[in-house]
Amino acid sequence: MSNTFPRRQALLAASTVAAALPASQLFASESPTTLTAAKSSVDAIPTPPLAMNTSTLRGHNLTVPQQIEVVSKAGFDGIEPWIRDLRSYVDGGGSVSDLKKQLDDSGLNVVGAIGFARWIVDDPAARQAGLEEAKRDMELVASLGGKQMAAPPIGVHRKEELGDGGAPSLETIGERYRAILELGDTMGVTPLLELWGFSPVLHRLAELAYVSTAAAHPSAAVLPDFYHIYKGGNDMSSLGMIEASRMPLFHINDYPAQPGIDVIADKDRVYPGDGVCDLVGTISMLLRNGFVGTFSLELFNPTYWKLPAEKVAAEGCQKSRDVIAKAVEAAQQASAAQA
Repeated sequence: MSNTFPRRQALLAASTVAAALPASQLFASESPTTLTAAKSSVDAIPTPPLAMNTSTLRGHNLTVPQQIEVVSKAGFDGIEPWIRDLRSYVDGGGSVSDLKKQLDDSGLNVVGAIGFARWIVDDPAARQAGLEEAKRDMELVASLGGKQMAAPPIGVHRKEELGDGGAPSLETIGERYRAILELGDTMGVTPLLELWGFSPVLHRLAELAYVSTAAAHPSAAVLPDFYHIYKGGNDMSSLGMIEASRMPLFHINDYPAQPGIDVIADKDRVYPGDGVCDLVGTISMLLRNGFVGTFSLELFNPTYWKLPAEKVAAEGCQKSRDVIAKAVEAAQQASAAQA
């Protein structure tokens, strides 16, 4: 039996009572309940941690222990090393346990790592070799306390690398992403689907969302990057369509107005706040949507490599924190206004 009539009666009664109340009781803007709700909404927006992707110091040719020292002294919360640097350190006789101790002593978390295993390619043998490489990479990351690493579209990121059939379909990439996710499950490391703005595939946020959904895996997550979002022809507002908890790591950087989008490259990235990206507005949106991930400063600017590594790290840390602080403040103000 339908309950439409009783519900309508209840709504009518409620509106009648409301009409009889003084306006001050209906819209008491400074009631304790309202103030508490507003304060809770503001308190619920924390300041995200900040890490450094060591590409930022690549031109300084530092060893991994030196990278850790510079990054720690600059004031970062975490570090995102490159697998090839870690391999070079270990192959040169370095001890993983010593590296882990240095990280622990410095208070730095390994928030991710950059590797280039070819998990996505069409050739079955090459893809299997890529998964085996990814396994070794994730084992190394896990031994340093890391729980995630990048999974970029390496091997299909240039048109000349694609076969006659072109790029694999998004559905196929979803299946391959699931395979590397399942591999990561065995080591407690999550491969994050990374956006590359110059790649024929996975250069659009929509593709990232589709593939991570098609993988049908509970740990599926994505790794966006402000520069790559721009380079791939995306709109920053599209980030609002990706659930915040699925972005545990986010590469932070900025870019100039020139060179234009067709020719701008990795080397043109600049410190956050020194370019034209609406970082404050976009980060504020992310925070209001529940983002609690880590921002990792990723630059490849050869101009910075001519400066002392300590100066680059310190300036990068301060400028990143300045932008993030403004975004947190904007998010808190917006949340308080809506409470």
